[in-house]
Amino acid sequence: MDRIDAMRVFVTALDEGSLAGAARRLGYSPAAVTRAIAFLEKHVGTPLLHRTTRTIRLSEAGERYVAACRRVLTDLEEADMLAAGEGAAPRGLLTLSGPIVSGARILRPIVDAYLDLHPSVTAKLLILDRKLNLVEEGVDVALRIGHLPDSSLIAIRIGEVRQVVCAAPSYLACHPKIERPSDLAEHQCIAMTVFGQDGWSFAAGEGDATLQVRIAPRLIVNTVEAAVGSAVQGYGVTRVFSYQVADEVGDGRLAIVLPGVRSPILPVHLVTPEGRLSVPKVRTFVDFAAPRLKAEFARLSGLYG
Repeated sequence: MDRIDAMRVFVTALDEGSLAGAARRLGYSPAAVTRAIAFLEKHVGTPLLHRTTRTIRLSEAGERYVAACRRVLTDLEEADMLAAGEGAAPRGLLTLSGPIVSGARILRPIVDAYLDLHPSVTAKLLILDRKLNLVEEGVDVALRIGHLPDSSLIAIRIGEVRQVVCAAPSYLACHPKIERPSDLAEHQCIAMTVFGQDGWSFAAGEGDATLQVRIAPRLIVNTVEAAVGSAVQGYGVTRVFSYQVADEVGDGRLAIVLPGVRSPILPVHLVTPEGRLSVPKVRTFVDFAAPRLKAEFARLSGLYG
């Protein structure tokens, strides 16, 4: 087995979470996978993995080496695609990521539709709120909400989102009216660990100025599903992105509070590592997904003014 094949085994084992998973994915015997890892470790002169009977974990050297392996394999794939010409059909594994709610509700149906059109492409969709290092973790395209740090990633802006304050009609019927942001201090608030546990910010007129409102939450949760679920049950007021409660507002389980008070805008982008757009599966997915995502985020923004 040459070094490139061994690198592919190494990366696949990490993606699958085990040597046995890599063997199944690649169609190799377990012994061949073990030999490939041993070959790489002998070549670099240090262990790359810590193994147990069920799991594998990168060593410190392995953490550095896997990023280099992914770059090498990506460069080889791009070289093959370029040699095949611009008209090469999309094929292979397309790895995508997105936040938990927008990834499941908005991105996933678009991925399904794309796969219907391209039978030679398979997809892995990682739905999680942790921001991945796209190069090190082998992600081709990611949906990102929020301001992007300066980086070498290629970003295509597809929309913007705001947060909304909402509560169940049953809660609002039994508590004082919320007519201005400062009224929230007197209410049972359901806060999220990632959105501010002590205060919520709102746009203060034109420009970038913001108004910070102190809250004393009765409940703090770490997922959107938990915050929305408690709000639907009438336990308090919560604040989430508008698209995260589109269904609940649409069917009357939640009502928007302070509809005329805006939260700061956050941009939405598709991002991909530099150079990946030359790969047909990545280029065609971005071309397919970007206008559909733009339309969907525009629709959701329109629901709330």
